[in-house]
Amino acid sequence: MNDETKAATKRKAQKTGHVFDLETRTTAFAEAIIKFTLELPHDHPVLQPLIRQLVRSGTSIGANYCEANNASSPADFAHKIGLCRKESRETMYWLRLLGKAWRPALPAARAHWRECRELHLIFSAIFHKCRQSRPSSSKPDV
Repeated sequence: MNDETKAATKRKAQKTGHVFDLETRTTAFAEAIIKFTLELPHDHPVLQPLIRQLVRSGTSIGANYCEANNASSPADFAHKIGLCRKESRETMYWLRLLGKAWRPALPAARAHWRECRELHLIFSAIFHKCRQSRPSSSKPDV
């Protein structure tokens, strides 16, 4: 992406409120998950493991995306994008359970779930595009 395209994307994001840079978006999501979990009661025996798992998976999405951007090969990139996909799906799971376990958190959990679902769909599209562009000499699908 050249500087002019980046500037146009940034202007569009400012106008619409949408973030198009995935690294920025996944970082913002991780920060939102951290803030959300800090607002939950940490002395509740059911919530403790859910919070821990949510923080791990919710912050791993962006970390894996950063790794994907520095991948050593197209196969490595696809693998790391696949990890982003898996972590986003897992994060959706933990958000759902947290919303059920602690009803006051349900509205915020739903909002985070929707953002995570969008990230999951984005990473799924990237992952499938990578798989389609793989040479036919790659490992066969089983």
